[in-house]
Amino acid sequence: MANYELVNMAEMPAVDCPCGKTRRAFVDDPDGIASLHLVDIRADSQAHYHAQLTELYFILEGEGYMELDGQMLPVKPMTAILIKPGCWHRAVGQLRIINIPIPAFDPQAPDEHFG
Repeated sequence: MANYELVNMAEMPAVDCPCGKTRRAFVDDPDGIASLHLVDIRADSQAHYHAQLTELYFILEGEGYMELDGQMLPVKPMTAILIKPGCWHRAVGQLRIINIPIPAFDPQAPDEHFG
């Protein structure tokens, strides 16, 4: 087995998620170190938290807000956000983001908790 994996996110099917539509890379990696998600945020994304996952968000396109533990903070392209376990969060606005969950997101047992 190679020590790398190459994917083309444009060729991956988008699936529904609490934030909108996402393309998920590296969720099947046996080491589960991290995964990479290209997410198109929908207007009514759901606030949630993760008990185990840390997430890195990177805003690629659009302007809007991140709701983080009840605070609305403005975001725009080139904004990066570190979201630790237990932080209630959601993105608000027409945004395209990169999300890196650590450890890797498991679609079979998602660590997503809603109010």
